[in-house]
Amino acid sequence: MAALCLEELLARAEQREAEPHRSVAVQKELELEFDLGNLLALDRNPPPPVPRAQRESRLRSLARDNTQLLVAQLWGLPAGRTEGATGPLVAQLPEPSYRLPREKPLPRPRPPTRWEQFARLKGIRRRKRTSLVWDEAAKQWRRRWGYERAGGDPARDWLIEVPAGADPHEDQFAKRLRDKREKVARNEFNRLRNIARGALPGRGLHPTGHQSSAELGRATQVARVSTASLGRFQPRLPKEPAAPPPRGGKKRHFQPLLGDLAAERSRQLELLRGLGSKKPPLDLTRAVNKQLREEDAQAAAGKGKKRGQRGKRGRQRPGGGKGPAGGKGKKGGAPRRQQRPAGRKRS
Repeated sequence: MAALCLEELLARAEQREAEPHRSVAVQKELELEFDLGNLLALDRNPPPPVPRAQRESRLRSLARDNTQLLVAQLWGLPAGRTEGATGPLVAQLPEPSYRLPREKPLPRPRPPTRWEQFARLKGIRRRKRTSLVWDEAAKQWRRRWGYERAGGDPARDWLIEVPAGADPHEDQFAKRLRDKREKVARNEFNRLRNIARGALPGRGLHPTGHQSSAELGRATQVARVSTASLGRFQPRLPKEPAAPPPRGGKKRHFQPLLGDLAAERSRQLELLRGLGSKKPPLDLTRAVNKQLREEDAQAAAGKGKKRGQRGKRGRQRPGGGKGPAGGKGKKGGAPRRQQRPAGRKRS
């Protein structure tokens, strides 16, 4: 029994030692067909007949051998490293030879836009321009547009050429500054007009561009007060009339953060004293209002009681008072005596 167990252990050890050599060198009767572009290996060798109990292990062994052959073919392809010398090793796959079916149909080509059709008709090509350009005056790279752009600082120009046909005695520096201010004001006006178009649908500016002065003034006023500060810090346009006085209720006034320390200390102590006291603070205004409401309620209740008593006193029993049964007269049904008309004396 011990000898049988020893022989089994030796056989298993030999099998484990033989597995690494067998996993690298794989022998096939028919060579496999490889499509390295799709990472595909076709094995046309017929599978050997095996018992049903060993079928799963045989399929696993067959799949491992074919994968080993596919990996060996991949190592024969030209390879290179990405991201420098320390990057991973990547193999360059060839074009696939088999066309595999797609899960979904090919996407439809997007129809060209109107601008793309116009550019294609006119031969306009899109060119990507860098945001930095070389400034010869400053000898450094600067932005193409915006703040501190290349050649955009008029203060650096100590000499301005007078254009042809212009007044030679005109100050070109002042003219440039004036033109810049007008351009800024025009851009601000356009911005407010765009805001007014969105803020006043149906009664703002017309899309034709022909607006009256009243429409422009109304749209500008609405756009001005549409900011978070209600137009308080919004600069005014040239030749714009003064703003009307603001309408609204009384604004709340808050105590300054830095100010009278003694007053702040007294307020805090008063608050702590009110929180620590057992008796609730007396609100005179609230107490007086409550007392007045109670007095009004008592007066209304008294008036209602008097009205109820007066209604009871006016009711009569059947057989006396006003009514078809009692007729006119006192209680008990006794008729009232008629008075003799004045003017005639009894003889």
